[in-house]
Amino acid sequence: MPSRKPLVLVVDDDVRMLRMMRRILELEGYRIITADNAEAALEVFDHESPSLVLLDVMMPGMDGYAACQRIREFSQVPIIIVTARSIDEEKVRGLDSGADDYVTKPFSASELSARVRAVLRRVTAWDEPPEPSVKCGDLVVDFGRQRVTLGGRDLKLTATEYRLLSYLARNVDRVLTPDQILEKVWGERYVGETNLLQANIARLRKKFGDSARNPRYILTRSGIGYMMPRKPRP
Repeated sequence: MPSRKPLVLVVDDDVRMLRMMRRILELEGYRIITADNAEAALEVFDHESPSLVLLDVMMPGMDGYAACQRIREFSQVPIIIVTARSIDEEKVRGLDSGADDYVTKPFSASELSARVRAVLRRVTAWDEPPEPSVKCGDLVVDFGRQRVTLGGRDLKLTATEYRLLSYLARNVDRVLTPDQILEKVWGERYVGETNLLQANIARLRKKFGDSARNPRYILTRSGIGYMMPRKPRP
């Protein structure tokens, strides 16, 4: 018996946009549920447990940024924000709210489908890691359990944050370029999307309690990229 396609929650107050996104994804075989405002979306999410959320940011009442933050309080489900604004500040604001990716209106059917496929693909299993776990001081990445602890305390990471940290940990003590990380963690279509990477690095550092200027666990090598050291910076 074939496996069922993932369930996607699509949220937009524009009825035409909502129908268009629903149609595009239904043609790809996804099961779709919809909501036309953030409050309704949270109720639908609670009852249906979707595999992914497409969330418009500019809605009356609670906007998409606030809804994204609310979802992140209890779920790590992948979220793609949909924005009509292409300026970097709006994209970064969405990522800072907890989104995994963004798509900018107007978009083509192929772009929307590719973004959804890429995000869903990232939550699947990786290749076998070179060792069961990696430690950086009191930060431990346990690949087998897909669990991250800091000082013995579980850290609540999104699927994308875990994949990013996991990739750095698999290459511990090795400097990785932004494009290497983007291609491996997000996919080759994302090469050059430095805002996406920077926002997720910043979120991880915040969860570690790290200083942005003097981080201990994810180091910046100016002009080269990022690395996770075997021993944290003092």
